[in-house]
Amino acid sequence: MVKNRLIWPLLLVIIASGLDRLLGDPPHWPHPVMAMGALIKLWRSWAEAWAGHSPWRLRLGGFVITTLLLLGSGLAGWLIERLALAKPWAMPLLLIAMASCLAGRSLALAVRAVLEPLASQPDDLAVARERLGWIVGRDTAGLNQMEILRATAETASENGVDGLFAPLFWLLLGALLWCAGLTEWPGPLALAWGFKASSTLDSMLGYRRGRLRWLGTAGARLDDLLVWLPSRLVALSLGELWAACRDGKADASPNAGVSQAAYAYALNIQLGGLNYYEGEAINKPILNRGGNVVNSDAVLAILRINQWLALQWQLIALILVGAFIGWK
Repeated sequence: MVKNRLIWPLLLVIIASGLDRLLGDPPHWPHPVMAMGALIKLWRSWAEAWAGHSPWRLRLGGFVITTLLLLGSGLAGWLIERLALAKPWAMPLLLIAMASCLAGRSLALAVRAVLEPLASQPDDLAVARERLGWIVGRDTAGLNQMEILRATAETASENGVDGLFAPLFWLLLGALLWCAGLTEWPGPLALAWGFKASSTLDSMLGYRRGRLRWLGTAGARLDDLLVWLPSRLVALSLGELWAACRDGKADASPNAGVSQAAYAYALNIQLGGLNYYEGEAINKPILNRGGNVVNSDAVLAILRINQWLALQWQLIALILVGAFIGWK
């Protein structure tokens, strides 16, 4: 009985991961990120109306938005956890909510949607450019096929960390806390929804332009902090930690360069280079200089790595808990 109580939180994470791989985010289903996004838009309008163009007021407003969303999301997750622990009929709700934290299937579908027209209509890049524009922040108009493939590989690797491995890390950490008997503490959903709050803040406010330069500071810094360890664990899992940190440190983001470089070295492809954002040219650091040019097979290999590495993390967590049980 004691052993069962120790292992079941990790089984919840494994089932939730399986749900994400099987179902992803079905269209028209409510998603917690939608609620987070609606709150951010509302609070942003209030903060900007109060702060005007004052940098310190905008920074304060961004800090308040970040604090409210982080605590509110974590509390909502904790309340669902409490309900599921007290009422077994609510356990499916907890599992669905945990699965909503992971974006493995959604990312894979979005990436494959870019590759499909490249294979079927290689001379007509309009559809691939349009679909790529849905998942990247850079300008996609005018990109040639090689540039489309590079951009797709970069988003598959960076968002593999942001959308899959970082929330999986926080799910597993919460589950391990429960495995240790700390079931009154915030568990997998509370920690993962807290992370999703920071990730949503970064994606909506974390831009270095206009008033967002100050309003988005708190959310962007929090997201950098919460992704720092998961991104390096991915690089370590791929056996490329040193090289990824060496090449990635030149990137303005403390995590994006490391994440992309880890995959670049693992697959021996070269990433980085000139990108355009709203017409502004930005040279991103070259990652694994001299590596092969990205092709469709390399992009698909990134998706396979994401799938198997996520499974590996879950198995390692099970082994750790199993060793703990044996030690006890």
